[in-house]
Amino acid sequence: MQILEKINRIYRDSALFYRYFFLSLAVLLLLFLLPNIQDGEGDPRKAEFSVLDTILDRGELIVLTRNAPTTYYYGPDDREGYDYDLVMAYAEHLGVDVRFEVKISVDEVLGALAVGKGHIAAAGLTKTDARKEEFLFGPSYFQVQQQLVCRRGNAVPGSVKEMADVSIEVTASSSYVERLEELSEKEPGLAWLETDRTTEQILERVWRGDVECAVADSNIVNINRRYLPELVVAMPLTDSEDIAWALPKGAEDLKNSIHKWYAEVEEELSPVLYGRYYAHVEIFDYVDTARFKRRIRERLPNYKEYFVEAGEQYGIDWKLLAAMAYQESHWDPHARSPTGVRGMMMLTLRTAGQLGVDNRLDPRQSIIGGARYFANLHERVPEEVEEPDRTWIALAAYNVGMGHVFDARGLARDLGKNPDSWVEFSRVLPLLSYPQYYRNLRYGYARGNEPVRYVSRIRNYYDILRNEVENMNGERG
Repeated sequence: MQILEKINRIYRDSALFYRYFFLSLAVLLLLFLLPNIQDGEGDPRKAEFSVLDTILDRGELIVLTRNAPTTYYYGPDDREGYDYDLVMAYAEHLGVDVRFEVKISVDEVLGALAVGKGHIAAAGLTKTDARKEEFLFGPSYFQVQQQLVCRRGNAVPGSVKEMADVSIEVTASSSYVERLEELSEKEPGLAWLETDRTTEQILERVWRGDVECAVADSNIVNINRRYLPELVVAMPLTDSEDIAWALPKGAEDLKNSIHKWYAEVEEELSPVLYGRYYAHVEIFDYVDTARFKRRIRERLPNYKEYFVEAGEQYGIDWKLLAAMAYQESHWDPHARSPTGVRGMMMLTLRTAGQLGVDNRLDPRQSIIGGARYFANLHERVPEEVEEPDRTWIALAAYNVGMGHVFDARGLARDLGKNPDSWVEFSRVLPLLSYPQYYRNLRYGYARGNEPVRYVSRIRNYYDILRNEVENMNGERG
């Protein structure tokens, strides 16, 4: 009997032990799983809406991009680019910092986005059907057209059928490949080479004659043909296509946030960004651009040291001074205009006297005098005007006079325009030639279109010169 009671007691103790053991194990397992459940892991309904919260919680937006003149690059002072400015505006709206992860190609950008290495891909991406199957997209912020680009003087196809007779190179995994595949269904003889080179690198190969043609978006062509003026557009290959940011699948909250934000700022922001990066690019003259590039090699070396000296003395990028001088005189120290202005920087006799320039035909005196005059104008632009608008407005004053600039600023305010924005200000300047506007202004009539064209051409020369200097000397900016 005693033995039986002992056995029963052991059984009860063992059962109690295992009961507490498994209860404790269940509690530990619950504690282990609870943080993951709270974070949304393992719950696709929660994870689908967690991307924006993650960005806000961490205070950082990770953006995948590529180094290109249409997206993100280093300018004279800091980073800039259409996508860069757009991203920074959105990040400011969210109140977070931005970490840019720069990739070599579009393929790398999208590959990194697909494996979760970024929140946004901002790299001039076309919204194609194939990409929309893999990613979400933000609102369209630019429209482009795919174009077949060849070199002037070489074979230039006039139809899709003739494209089969030339060598074509395109960036691998790009929207260009998708379009060529569509065209090849109608023209089986069409062939092309897909490489890891960027579109900009391929366009340079076309320019050098290493390959006959390439496919590129129209905005990329417009910017690069200033540096490679022999490039010609053979034909468009698509209708207008939308450019947008790509987002990871499941980032619906981020997509909705971007769409809502852009709808609120598009009307004001888009014209500013277009004016900053593309308005001056619309002016393209093959003969003038080719001549300018030739004179960079042949004439500029004779005067570069003076531009550098003047730039260092007055805190101005010497390449901007050189671009101004080319617009004024084509780097001809003996240039003369019918109005009496003379020399490299085309100074009037009165202005030259005020600047201490004894001989307007002396290139060093003219360049240093012109730099001093421009620095003075730059200083007189109201302090609330920020760069780069401050520089563009100062350039307009160099051309038309500060009095007319002040008149135009007042007129801009009267018309409800922003006088501190070059984009809006440049739309007001032409009104100075209309009686209904200039009759009430202190300085009266002015040929208001001239300073607008003047600034656009200098910006164009400045971009080309910066690119040429960077290529020749490895100098950034």
